[in-house]
Formats: sequence, C-alpha cells, structure tokens
Amino acid sequence: QVQLVESGGGLVQVGGSLRLSCAASGNIWSNNVMGWYRQAPGKQREFVAFTSATGSSNYAASVKGRFTISRDNAKNTVYLQMNSLKPEVTAVYYCYYRYGGVNYWGKGTLVTVSS
Repeated sequence: QVQLVESGGGLVQVGGSLRLSCAASGNIWSNNVMGWYRQAPGKQREFVAFTSATGSSNYAASVKGRFTISRDNAKNTVYLQMNSLKPEVTAVYYCYYRYGGVNYWGKGTLVTVSS
C-alpha cells in the first residue's frame, strides 16, 4: 500500500501563486510515476501533470507554461508550482502515484482562486 498526503492548497487571488506538495509513504518503488489531477465543481476529474522517476514530465495543454511539476525522489515527494492563477483553475487537486499499473490517490487539497 501507498499513502499520499497533499498540502499547500488554499485561497489565492487572481494572478497569485501556490505550491502544492504530495508526500508518498509506504511500499514505494523507485521506478514510479507521480502527478496531479484536479476536479472542479460539477466537472469530471482531469489530468494536470505527471513526472516520472527519471525526470520526464507531461502537462495538460491548459496548464502548460504556468504550472511546473517537480519531484524529490529522496523524499518521495512531488510538487506542483502554480503561477499566474486564474479562477478557472479552482478545483480539488489530487495527487497520484502509479506503479505496476496500479494507481494510488491522495484525498485532495482545495485550491480556490478568487477574482
């Protein structure tokens, strides 16, 4: 089992920044993928970004250029730096860990961008 704990969400004004963190613990395998999804009110959960243990990453088109994903393998932690925030990114952000075709999810952290 893998446990994920997100932090860093909150209320921020338009144009502001937030940095989300997600720490993984438990049965961690080094060759994993970690990333973020989000779910806005009344919408389906959608992909945001991921990063592999080797450093490759990918982003949803809607966040490319404004969000940056990074990780600290020694700490089993993934980060999401979010800049130039807009109201439409308001959502619950969920961290995930993937290994061997199995996904584990955190409970989510709420990001609210006020105009």
